[in-house]
Order: sequence, then C-alpha cells, then structure tokens
Amino acid sequence: MTANYKDFIKELTKIVGDKYVLTDPAATKRYRTGFFFGLGDALAVVRPDNLVEYFKVVKLCVKNNIIVLNQAQNTGVTGGSTPWGNDYDRPIVIINTLRIDDIHLINEDTDEPQAVCLAGSTLFKLEEKLNKIGREPHSVIGSSCIGASVVGGICNNSGGTLVQRGPAYTELACYARVNDEGELEFINNLGLDLGDGSPEEQLERLEKGKFKVENPQVKLASSRDYKYKVVQVDADTPSRYNSDPDRLKEASGSAGHLAVFAVRVDTFAKAKRQQLFFIGTNNPDDLTAIRRKVLTEFDGLPMQGEYMGASSFDDAVKYGKDVFWVLDKFGTKHLPKLYALKDAYDRNFGRLPFLPAAETVMQFYGDCLPNLLPPRILDFRKKYQHYLILTTADDLIEQTDSYLKEYFKEHSTGDYFAATPKEAKKALLLRFSVGGSLARSMHMLKNETKGMIALDIALRRNDEQWAEPLPAEILEHLTHVNSCGHFLCHVFHLDYLVKKDSPYSVEEMKEKILEFYRNRGAQYPAEHNVGHLYHAQPNLEKHYRDLDPTNQFNPGVGKLSKYKNWADTPCSCGHDCSKK
Repeated sequence: MTANYKDFIKELTKIVGDKYVLTDPAATKRYRTGFFFGLGDALAVVRPDNLVEYFKVVKLCVKNNIIVLNQAQNTGVTGGSTPWGNDYDRPIVIINTLRIDDIHLINEDTDEPQAVCLAGSTLFKLEEKLNKIGREPHSVIGSSCIGASVVGGICNNSGGTLVQRGPAYTELACYARVNDEGELEFINNLGLDLGDGSPEEQLERLEKGKFKVENPQVKLASSRDYKYKVVQVDADTPSRYNSDPDRLKEASGSAGHLAVFAVRVDTFAKAKRQQLFFIGTNNPDDLTAIRRKVLTEFDGLPMQGEYMGASSFDDAVKYGKDVFWVLDKFGTKHLPKLYALKDAYDRNFGRLPFLPAAETVMQFYGDCLPNLLPPRILDFRKKYQHYLILTTADDLIEQTDSYLKEYFKEHSTGDYFAATPKEAKKALLLRFSVGGSLARSMHMLKNETKGMIALDIALRRNDEQWAEPLPAEILEHLTHVNSCGHFLCHVFHLDYLVKKDSPYSVEEMKEKILEFYRNRGAQYPAEHNVGHLYHAQPNLEKHYRDLDPTNQFNPGVGKLSKYKNWADTPCSCGHDCSKK
C-alpha cells in the first residue's frame, strides 16, 4: 500500500472508526467473494453505520479516484456484488451497507401504506415490520430467506415468486451520482421533503424519519402494470426481464452505478386465506394447460406458481438438506448465520490442507440429517417428473380446487393434492433449497466437472415448448441438467455442470446454450441482473452510462468497460465488447 493510500485509509477510519475499515485480505474475503461467482482484490471494505457516514465515504472515494462498489448482503448470483478479477485501472473500495438498516413506514393511515427502506435494510426485516400491520413486501420467500436487501432488489430488477407483483421496481429513490464533470451530486427523488441544507443534513433527517411526506401521483413505487402483462399468454415476448426498458429508471436497474441511500416502495395486503396445491405430472403439456387456464379464465391471479423438474427435486434433497433443515427448524432469520459460520470456517481453516472445505463439512452433516419431506410429496416424486407448486388465496381457493379436480379426472398423466399447512411450508422450502444445491453439487463433484453454468431465462409468454430439452450435441457435454422457476411468469433458472472431459470450456458451453434460447425469442437474464456473466444489451448499457458517465461505480458489470470514463477494455469473455 502506497503512502497515499495509507493516508486515504486513515481518512476512512476517521469517518467510520478503525473497527469498520477492513484491509486484511483474510478479513475482506467474504465481501470480495460472490455467492456463486466473483472474486477480486479490494483496497478496503468499509462498513458505515449511518447515511451520513455512507455519503462521506463515497465523497472521499470520488475525490481520490477510487472505484466504489456498493454491497449489502452479497447474495447476488451473477458476480455483480463483488470485484471481478484484478484488471481494473483504479483501486476498489467495497462499501457494505448492512449496518444502515432502518425502515420508516409512511401513509399508515391510508389503504396503501408504503415503506422507506434505507440502504442496508433487508427483506426479512421489512417483512417482520409489515407483518404487524397486516401487510407484506414485494418478496416473501427466496431472497428474504438469505437476507437480501430491499435496495439490492430494486437496483438489480429482482423478480420473485409472487405473480401479482412483478419485478422489484420504484421511481422513488434518494442517491448520489457522479456527473460528466466528475462531481458528486446528491439527488432526492423520494417524494419526501428533507428540508434545506447540505446533503449530510438532509440524510441525517432521512435516517431519523424527520421528513414531510409528499405523494407524487405520477411516480410508481412498484410494478403496478405487471398483472396485466403476465396474463397475455399469447404474446411472443417475455413478461419480465432484466433489460426491459420500462423497468430502467434511476435506481431501478442501476446495478450499482449509483450510491443509493434509500428507496420508497409499496406494500401489499396479506391474504386472509391461502392454499397451496402440489401438482405432479409426467406430461409438461398438463402444466401448460393449467397455466393458460389460471392466468386467463380465473377470477383473479394466483399468488405463486413455482416449477421444479425431477433432477432439481433430487438435488435439493441431496445437496440442500442442511439449508432445508435450518429453515424448517429455526426459521429464515437464522440462515444468514449459517452462511456466516461457513465463511468464518473458510477464513480460519480454509488454508489448512489437512482440513476439508466448509462445503464438504456442511454436506457431511447434511447427509446425517433425516429427510423432512412429507410422505405425499415424496410419493409424487416417485410417480412424476414435473412439479408445480400453485398457491391461491381467498375466493380463488375453491375455484382452483374444483378446476384441478376436474382436469385430472380427464388427464391420467398427473395428479394434485391440497397441501396441509405443514406440507405447504415444506414444499416451498424444498423449492427454495434448489437455489444453493447446484453450487454444493459442483463442489462435491469437482473431480467430475469443469464448472457450473447457472442461467436465468425469460421465455416468450406463448412458448409452449418450455420443457424442450437442449439439443443432443449440447447435452452430451453436460451433467446435472436442472430446471426450476417461476412458471406462471415463464421465468426459468437452468443449471448445468459441464463434464470434465468436454473439449469445450464452461464459457463456450454457456454461449451455445444461450444461442439456443436466443433463437427461441427468450431474453436473459430474467431477474438476476447481468452481473459479470451476461452482456448488457444496448438499452441497459445506455442506462448505466447515463447514470454514471465517468464509470465511478461498480464498473465492468454487463461485460462492459472497467476503466474510467468507459475507456475501451477487453471484457471478461476475452473479446473487446466495450463498444457493443
């Protein structure tokens, strides 16, 4: 570290305190390493305690020509929350915002209360807070289970399982950006009067809840039009995808190219009654027919429609049992502690060659745990290859039950059951456990595979061949071909392991698979952001450049330039893609 950077580090410690400036590589590794992908060096990791400290750290980084990489829970699965290699032209400071986790509820005396969520507030905390007033956030399963932040969801166009709500979105945010002249600008578009004074004074009022609520009628705090899009099952475009121009607005879809201090989001009424139906079939056409019926002819939209294939089911049972067990026995709030324990183990013991990696240890204990799945779900696994978890609420419950009963009287290829509350909980936990099972399987089978391909695909709404397998010339190079997703939205998570003896690299195989889906009119990524795994489409690149003209924040995402002022640089796929 040069003398100049030592002085810079001293200035950081003056702002947040010595305890919250990490420079030792072992201490910073968990922040520099992605959930699935991503790893690189960082000059420091800074953990501010409040919005004023956050702003001051950003200002200091801009002044010293230091890249700012904002991060909360670091649950991104495409590498966009961490450095990606070490070929940047400037040092990187990671700002972890999790200590800034306050949430202010506003408009509580109306039918549509909203939440003002500060930079590090999590979906889990928001869900807890809203539960007291009979409301819910945008997402209530999946990301919330692993502590993902509200702001992270907005910045990455995160999707979710709840059909009526669409992707995370708001037009109401408070943030800092660097303009064309290299100057830091403070922008308050929350629809809250924070008073006069400096950015620091306004941010202090925001943190303390000392503001006047305004209600701009023309600005949205959620994807209110999505319920009209998802039902158009004959449309030849996807219902939602990451680079949808209708969802790129300031903080929404910014992918780290702003320092976002707070967002204002809608909340949603909780259902009075809900019922989960577990559907199994050996004919994908059954699920296609059910999707069309419930989206176009029912009296309202279902809550959820989650798909799993048999191989995803099996991998979740085998490689996700420890996660399933923790969630079932202790609840969602304890899962981040499990990951923190894993990180601590790797940090303290990972370099000792005679000790196994944390993933190996966790798999060993997972293998010792009993299978917690209910008998009826296990019986469906024996009988069927495709599964749909369909949840409806209130008056739709009886309509759904009646329809499914009549449908499977006429179609012997499948069946369904109305789950008990215990079965419903475990069915959803099984679906959630699919997410981490591929990474575990890759670790356990590392001697048999070159690496992992995890794709996030939005199919056309009218694509009825959603279960069509990949061409044989691609499949022969893959193992662990898994599929799950948000079926009613036609968003699929497709995971593969590349065989060790394949002549193709992981990147080459990924491009072959993506070409197959491009030719079918699919868009990608659907809901996980481009990170460093996908090329940003032209409209998404324009969004990034408009927000961040000097490339100060999180450069390189979308396989774009990592250099200041967007100077040309080879992208991570080995080609000069900065002009695309």
